[in-house]
Amino acid sequence: MRHEQDPDRTRLDPFPAADPPTMRNQAVSRTPEPPPVSAARTTGPYEDEIVEEGVTNPDYRRIRTVGVVCTIINVVTAAFAVVLAVHIVLVLGNANMANGFASFVDSWAAGVRLGLNGLFTPASAKLATLFNEGLAAILWLVIGGVLTYLIRRFALPGPRRVQRYRRVVR
Repeated sequence: MRHEQDPDRTRLDPFPAADPPTMRNQAVSRTPEPPPVSAARTTGPYEDEIVEEGVTNPDYRRIRTVGVVCTIINVVTAAFAVVLAVHIVLVLGNANMANGFASFVDSWAAGVRLGLNGLFTPASAKLATLFNEGLAAILWLVIGGVLTYLIRRFALPGPRRVQRYRRVVR
């Protein structure tokens, strides 16, 4: 009887359990009526149903693999840039190159200079190291960025990829 008192009100439960079922218009729909929202489903075909809904992505493994490969590339190129930067700091600070750590960094820096060790030839050896190895460090970062951009651009699906909807009922 509450519908007759206030027909324009809005509420979450359009058919509360207190309303008699004869108040609803049975001619509107031929589908079986669901239980009231306020009542819990304790019996019937829906009592222990667990529903998981989501969008499945068939390219999940490829996306994850591309992400791992790009991360490895970024870590390796950044490590090379850090080795060159540490070598620049050691040279500018007049470190003893006979020391184990300094000789280790010097040998690694010699391997990752990209052949730029004689590109700039200023009068000071410190400035030559700063310019040549600084440029090599910057190039390593650029190489890593360009490689990851190209790999992501060509190996990942485009934005117009159709996503399939999947509903799993257990």
